[in-house]
Amino acid sequence: MDITTSSAQRLDWTEQLVEQLDWHWRNQLRPRLDGLTDEEYLWEPVDGAWSIRPRGTATTPMAGGSGEFTIDFALPEPDPAPITTIAWRLGHIIVGVLGARVANHFGGTPVDYFTHDYAGDAATALTQLDHFYAAWMAGVRGLDEEGLSRPCGPAEGQWTPEWAEYPMATLVLHINREVLHHGAEIALLRDLYRWRER
Repeated sequence: MDITTSSAQRLDWTEQLVEQLDWHWRNQLRPRLDGLTDEEYLWEPVDGAWSIRPRGTATTPMAGGSGEFTIDFALPEPDPAPITTIAWRLGHIIVGVLGARVANHFGGTPVDYFTHDYAGDAATALTQLDHFYAAWMAGVRGLDEEGLSRPCGPAEGQWTPEWAEYPMATLVLHINREVLHHGAEIALLRDLYRWRER
């Protein structure tokens, strides 16, 4: 990818923002999720880990979800934050990182931690992840310079008021960071799972 510009050529910021995440997705993160088993997906590396669990079996003060499985969580979050399973991390990326933002900014179906139908198996979770990733990236690709400059608006400000005034480009960079770092956590959990008995 050539990112050099001349005085007659303007830098395509949308392409730069998209490519930052999508290169990593195509070449590192998504291939690292291939072959994820249900046992790995739900593996709890330590006692007290947060996970996705059959309804009625949550180990936390709160549990969200509309289907047969719910996600563990608590408000406020404990300090230190708990270790989480691959299932929990995928649920967070699917709902809190991508799904809610697709709904808030690109007209997707509303999704939140209480109404999402969490996956009890790895294959279904990866299907959900692929769906929301594709929807988010399609939305970002549709943002021109004006779209990247406009404020995020009240959808983001409901959690942190100053985010309402931040430009969409800032949100896109934030989502890039979120997917990258949570993806790295999942990759590490896969490595620990493979080495757990050695």
